[in-house]
Amino acid sequence: MTIADNIRRIRDEIGEAAVRSGRRLSDITLLAVTKTRTVREIGEAACAGLEHFGENRVQEAAEKIPFVLEEIVWHMVGPLQSNKAKTAVTLFDWVDSVHSVKIADVLASYADKAGKVIRVLIQVNISGEETKSGVSPGKVRELAEYAMGKKALEVRGLMTIGSFGVSREVTRAEFSKMKDIFDGLRADSATGAAMHELSMGMSGDYPIAVEEGATMVRIGTAIFGERS
Repeated sequence: MTIADNIRRIRDEIGEAAVRSGRRLSDITLLAVTKTRTVREIGEAACAGLEHFGENRVQEAAEKIPFVLEEIVWHMVGPLQSNKAKTAVTLFDWVDSVHSVKIADVLASYADKAGKVIRVLIQVNISGEETKSGVSPGKVRELAEYAMGKKALEVRGLMTIGSFGVSREVTRAEFSKMKDIFDGLRADSATGAAMHELSMGMSGDYPIAVEEGATMVRIGTAIFGERS
């Protein structure tokens, strides 16, 4: 199957999952994760109608993004190190992995110097795994409010990565908990105005994520095939 075929299939599945959760396909953003993918593959996905693309590493993104001719919204979806923040500001429209006050400070500083406003998502470690980046659920509100106080950052919502190699029931429970946190912040007068996006779900679990309330899913392998 071609990249365009895969995108059509994924959109159909997202649409079906959206209906099951009382929403529409248009309520969900499909973000193509292009780690290790070529400029040609990115162009194929863009020609198939995708607008949002994500890279995991700043250095790899710097080697590809300048050569992509299509109009694309670029997201930094991997962990951002503070020494890469200056370059990230020049490359990305969104940083979906703000997980600490330090990263918020450094990112805001470079964005302000560049005269740019970066859209950000607060990354939440919903599984509690030490190997994953993200703020703990109990600290989400504090970090969201802090980032909202930075004029060069536009907080747009939350992002999480579910556990790998677990049952569908565990995955669903994690995403359901994440939706509860998101809804709580959206109902909070201090943070509600910023809570537009809930980014969760990848190639192996995106239908569950959509059923549990995701507004954005991040998909690589299901679009482009297994990495060589």
